[in-house]
Amino acid sequence: MAENIRVRYAPSPTGFPHIGNIRTALFNWLFARRNGGKFIVRVEDTDQDRLVPGAVDAILNSLEWLGIDWDEGPRLEGPYGPYFQSQRLELYRQATDRLTAQGNAYRCYCTRERLAEVREIQQREKRSIGYDRHCKSLTREQRKDLDAEGAPSVVRFAMPESGTTEVNDLIRGQVEWQNDLVDDFVLLKSDGFPTYHLAVVVDDHLMEISHVLRAEEWLPSTPRHLQLYRALDFPPPRFGHLPMILGPDRSKLSKRHGATSVMEYRDAGYLPDALKNFMVLLGWSLDDQTDVMPLDVIVDNFSLERVGKPAAIFDIERLGWMNGIYIRQMTGPELAAQMLPFLERDLPAALLPVDWEYLLRIVPLIQERMKLLSESAQLTAYFFQEPLDYGSANLVPGGMDAESAVTALQRAGHALVSIDAFEAEKLEQALRATSEELEFKPREFFGTLREAVTGRSATPSLFQVMEVLGRDRVLARISAAAKYLMA
Repeated sequence: MAENIRVRYAPSPTGFPHIGNIRTALFNWLFARRNGGKFIVRVEDTDQDRLVPGAVDAILNSLEWLGIDWDEGPRLEGPYGPYFQSQRLELYRQATDRLTAQGNAYRCYCTRERLAEVREIQQREKRSIGYDRHCKSLTREQRKDLDAEGAPSVVRFAMPESGTTEVNDLIRGQVEWQNDLVDDFVLLKSDGFPTYHLAVVVDDHLMEISHVLRAEEWLPSTPRHLQLYRALDFPPPRFGHLPMILGPDRSKLSKRHGATSVMEYRDAGYLPDALKNFMVLLGWSLDDQTDVMPLDVIVDNFSLERVGKPAAIFDIERLGWMNGIYIRQMTGPELAAQMLPFLERDLPAALLPVDWEYLLRIVPLIQERMKLLSESAQLTAYFFQEPLDYGSANLVPGGMDAESAVTALQRAGHALVSIDAFEAEKLEQALRATSEELEFKPREFFGTLREAVTGRSATPSLFQVMEVLGRDRVLARISAAAKYLMA
């Protein structure tokens, strides 16, 4: 694209960022990166009553963790700042004064009680719900009297009462609204703070935003914004409304579908690249068959033409599957480095610190099984624990009794003592020969041995696990298991 692309992500810090919110940021970021444009972060903090402490940092930290870098905004600044709307109040006041002077806006003194009564009447009479323009017809003298009484007021935009407002949406195509069905909405609240509608138009114009890519829920606000652009004589940006995200049951996405805050996905052990790959498929596709793709492929192929209109389905199982693929694509040292913080968080303090070289030997054994980094401790704990707790272990599988299990363990221990190189291949040869000599079924023999060495019934290859554990640790565990059975 030849034009100067500038897009923005404008979160409200009234909560912590969730998948739908960050999906919007990702699509804007991809659009900017694909077209050589700028990605701006702007904090819309004008709803002072609903601000959540720590939400701004949570939003910015989520973007940083995902690698969604911004060109202007908090922690970076730039030529169009400040990037917090609460620091731009004078700009909104000036715009409001201009609209009022032009006759495009007016002061409204209606109380909450009156507005509630109007709404009740409209509902009862099955009329369209909205402000009835009562204060638009007040005389200058009436306004003076109300101001003299100290009556609180807001400023409302005077919507045209006829005609239509149209937009050629970049995703949804041509959309139009009847102006008389859009009420005179509030621009400036009684506390002097702007509403979303005023602030977003003023800021998008002053920050020279070229494209507004936002969630579909904002589509009904578009006629308000376009009329504001027209009244202020601002050229409007191009609009594109991203498809909704629904749960697998096609209901609104919620926590019961796994839609938690982005940093909770980090803490649950998802990789940022896997999460980005998953999120971009919530509305965009490369083709009909490609799921897993590197970020550079996504950036090189991202276009709004490939964004669909239908709602996207959020499937936490698919995310877990995709995360597992990304884990398996990592090198051993890369995965070990990612696992280390989870091991330090979840292993008992007595098992720390984790030896790095030892961890590098463990990683190849569990990499195929891992879907989440948060499984690190659960998948590897038996490599670190000493002694093992055999209380829940099945040391005597079906087909054996305690005496035969002890015999199996003792003979296995004798065989392992004499092996010159404690390597998986030689361990397997020696132990299979022992099983045959004892005339034990391999499943029973190795089942007992696995439980003795790991305390578990299912692990990666027993012989590879034994090689990593080392001769001394394996022999000590076999001896301990035999003593447990004889006690």
